[in-house]
Amino acid sequence: MNDAIRVLIVDDVVDTTEHVARLLSFESDIKVVASAMSGEEALKLAAELRPDIVLMDINMPGLDGIETTERLARAVPSSSTIMMSVQAEGDYLRRSMLAGARGYLVKPFNADELADSIRNVFARRVESGGQLVAVGPGAQPVHQSQPGRLIAVFSPKGGAGTTTVATNLAIAIAQMGKRVAFVDADLQFGDAGVFLNLDPTKASFADVAAEMAQDNIDAVDSALLTHRSGIRVLLSPPTPDSADLITGEYMRNTLTHLIGAHEVVIVDCASHLNDQTLAVLDMANEIVCPISLDIPAIRSVRVFLGVAEQLGYPETKLRLVVNRADTNYGIKLEDVERSVGRKVDHIIIADARAAVHALNYGVPFVLGNKRAPVAQDVIGLAESLFKETDEPAVSEEQPKARPERRLAFARR
Repeated sequence: MNDAIRVLIVDDVVDTTEHVARLLSFESDIKVVASAMSGEEALKLAAELRPDIVLMDINMPGLDGIETTERLARAVPSSSTIMMSVQAEGDYLRRSMLAGARGYLVKPFNADELADSIRNVFARRVESGGQLVAVGPGAQPVHQSQPGRLIAVFSPKGGAGTTTVATNLAIAIAQMGKRVAFVDADLQFGDAGVFLNLDPTKASFADVAAEMAQDNIDAVDSALLTHRSGIRVLLSPPTPDSADLITGEYMRNTLTHLIGAHEVVIVDCASHLNDQTLAVLDMANEIVCPISLDIPAIRSVRVFLGVAEQLGYPETKLRLVVNRADTNYGIKLEDVERSVGRKVDHIIIADARAAVHALNYGVPFVLGNKRAPVAQDVIGLAESLFKETDEPAVSEEQPKARPERRLAFARR
């Protein structure tokens, strides 16, 4: 028990503290060292006992959980707080994370949820030389002399197969010998975890939002999951309400960190132009834009090309990719090019059987069915991205952020 995770329970309801302690009594690697009935008592006990984890009720008379957590973060920084609340609203979650909480449990929770939350938060906070350093799954980051190359996969119209293209493209580039990170930046409804058979409840963007709020950007490494293909994956939060925690600034800081440790960073973007998506597009060396063969999708791409021009993106930054190309749709390639006013850069053939099989089994077709024509098309796209140049750094000529214009686009 000497190596057990030491836990302090803080709740003004005796029945709750007893119930939580009872749940944890079955965990051999977790030990409850004390319980407190108020924020003031919690601060005193934490300073004396130095617990690893503090389970904090958000609503208490007098000094509530939010203020207690703020004071605790300053007084006992080696203790990590997990907030407990009957409220699942995003505002409570946001306030808790900004106060310094490292986790959030919605009552009632079961023993597995409680224990997993404690272990995950504890694993992310390891004290070393007075500094809190993040640890987690996957290889440790490699610091490069030159920043990596950022490729955003974005379509202004949902249903274009963006996640299919992004996940398979990331693996195809990794198979070329590149060190690749993948980010699911569809923060509310991202499903890259399904495509890659990875569980966002194990680690995701939401797990490090609090650390990013306190400028501990190294904590991003603790949320990276290593896929069987070798790519390191940062999944979107498992619930939509957590998306509010990740601001455009956090997104920029996260990507800057990742391109410092990887040769290529692939970002699967949401289909709307909010601050987070615009942060990705601004930083990207290339924007791969999948187009599906339907009139609304083609029209949306045409509008987006106009927006990209207003934002100052050079034409060479965008690569148009017709996805699920099939002449049976009745729309020909030349029709697409005539409508959007430029050439299509690449085509990915339609193969519903391979795509559905890959989704159902969580094995992207570039990995599980590499000889399929659709897989070869994605591999060809990957090769084309690196054929002309292999220079990694983000160009200094990329347009600077213009927040006032970005918000106007994001509201449309």
